[in-house]
Amino acid sequence: MEKRLEQLREEYKSVPIPKELDSIVEKALRQKPKKKRIVMWPTSAAVAAAVLFTAVVNINPDAAQAMSKIPVIGKVVQAITFTEMKEEKNQSSIDVKTPALSGLSDHKLEDSINRHYMKESKKLYQEFMKATSKSKKGHLSIYSDYETVTDTADLISIRRDIEKTQASSYTQSRYITIDKKNEAVLTLKSLFKDDRYIKVISQNIKEQMKKQMKEDPNKIYWVEDDDMTEPFKAIRADQNFYITDKHKLVISFDEYEAAPGYMGVTEFTIPTSVISKLLVGDRYIR
Repeated sequence: MEKRLEQLREEYKSVPIPKELDSIVEKALRQKPKKKRIVMWPTSAAVAAAVLFTAVVNINPDAAQAMSKIPVIGKVVQAITFTEMKEEKNQSSIDVKTPALSGLSDHKLEDSINRHYMKESKKLYQEFMKATSKSKKGHLSIYSDYETVTDTADLISIRRDIEKTQASSYTQSRYITIDKKNEAVLTLKSLFKDDRYIKVISQNIKEQMKKQMKEDPNKIYWVEDDDMTEPFKAIRADQNFYITDKHKLVISFDEYEAAPGYMGVTEFTIPTSVISKLLVGDRYIR
């Protein structure tokens, strides 16, 4: 088991740092299986080196065992806990699980995703160390975990939650959705023919917000002009999203992004009938 983990670390260190790519799955919805497309995040030597900061990172024994048992043939694409850091210092605490994607045949894509996760974790730890330095009073809590929200024969969607508490709390969720068969990371833009989806989805979300507020007075969304808040106008082109196992598109907003903090992370399922004519195809959403 230890040999397998050491081999994995060496693989990460030996992967050449790629140039920044901004690929999307433009034709994946129309196609029969064809050449794989790759999506990578910007990387740097510091990101690659993130796997080395083991002084504060403990390998989860169960995850290590799971990793050691991953078969070479007939791999299962899955998310597992690669590392976990847990520390308390100067009235501050950090508890961060770093996921790792395993099972893709495209090792460059898999490594790119996993380096991205490691970069996020390293950044969180650096923030914790800064908050607990001698010149700081601390009182910062950082918590991060992940969950596989969709896992079908075609797709896997992984959500990573990051919660920071310092006087007040802030929670954000980040999703990665992967076409297992084509081994490609899906972007929101890649699902649609053109950028009309931004206006159409935004309008539907506004309608859902108003309906929810009418039915439940405890729900508040920033959908109307107000002297106190900036109203929600439109989703971003790269808005957080995932696709359910029922092939439905879900749009996600971080805490405070579209509603008061007590509403937490908010999500809206978009009716397929609203966006069907804008989709490139019905392979993922139907």
